Amino acid sequence: MAKTTRQARERRHARLRVRVTGTPERPRLNVFRSLEHIYAQVIDDTVGHTLASASTLDPEVKKALGKDGKPKIEEAKIVGQLLAQRAKTAGVSAVVFDRGGNRYHGRVKALADGAREGGLDF
Repeated sequence: MAKTTRQARERRHARLRVRVTGTPERPRLNVFRSLEHIYAQVIDDTVGHTLASASTLDPEVKKALGKDGKPKIEEAKIVGQLLAQRAKTAGVSAVVFDRGGNRYHGRVKALADGAREGGLDF
């Protein structure tokens, strides 16, 4: 049995990864959520390359958030939109969503919605 919340999430993610893999036609959109930040990558698992990435630490996101910042759900949505824009420039229009063992809820869902608004199909 998992001893910590992190170990439980990693076990769920391992189960999820059995089914979810990224191909050149539909790479994997991976989400990692920490307490303070959220990170997302578009990954082609056949060669192990990251095609696009975005996080709340990016200067473009910080500029969009402003000096005082915004609620974390709004931050996640902005990250999703930026990731979609970067994926489009990398030639990716369709992805497979990998929630990273987290529930599809809150910031993870907001990031996915932002990516859909940005034009990614999943």
